[in-house]
Amino acid sequence: MIQGSDFLTIALLVALEGLLSADNAMVLAVLVLGLPKRQQRKALRYGIIGAFTFRTIATLLAVYLIRLGWVKLVGALYLMYLVIRHFGGGQTAEERRAAPPARPWMGLSAFWATVLKVELTDIVFAIDSILVAVAMSPKTWVILAGGILGIVMMRLVIGQLLALVERYPLLVDGAFVIIAWVGFKLLVEYLHGEGYVAFTIPKWLSLGLIVVIFGVALAYALMSERKGERS
Repeated sequence: MIQGSDFLTIALLVALEGLLSADNAMVLAVLVLGLPKRQQRKALRYGIIGAFTFRTIATLLAVYLIRLGWVKLVGALYLMYLVIRHFGGGQTAEERRAAPPARPWMGLSAFWATVLKVELTDIVFAIDSILVAVAMSPKTWVILAGGILGIVMMRLVIGQLLALVERYPLLVDGAFVIIAWVGFKLLVEYLHGEGYVAFTIPKWLSLGLIVVIFGVALAYALMSERKGERS
């Protein structure tokens, strides 16, 4: 039976997805940045189809997702690998901030390898969102509606992030600092779930730090641009 409170729950789920997807959006924006501009949106479009499919399947199997703690460990290690490769590649600052071209992977073309990475990243980040949604409503259609609308919202955020990073290349370093933080957070969540550590990182602290890092990086990029215009 459909109730008015169901629509309120959907609105809350969409807002929650938007607030908590800042880390996901930043990682996905960096992943597609290495593709030619005309292919970036295409990769995200394919990614959103996969995200819809995964959300639907995962919502129906949400009771089993709690057992997939190892997914967070794999995600954390992969994100840490991206950060080490970015900052430890022996490149100059200018070379480092230029988006590295997407490369073929596992027999796939550069484009499809990027799409696959987007899909796998979506899976890692979707687990928490689905478990929160299940806790908020027992109705499958409510969870699906909130999750799907939340994905659309997140893709709009990614579009804005891509435009900013392309406009201010200095933001690339800030993006990888955020990715390092996200990887650390996923690692702590995995260790907490396995009982190795007694604490976890609050969502407000994670989101707040992401906003601060991005704000500092953007301010630095703006100041550097103005300094370059004066000289």
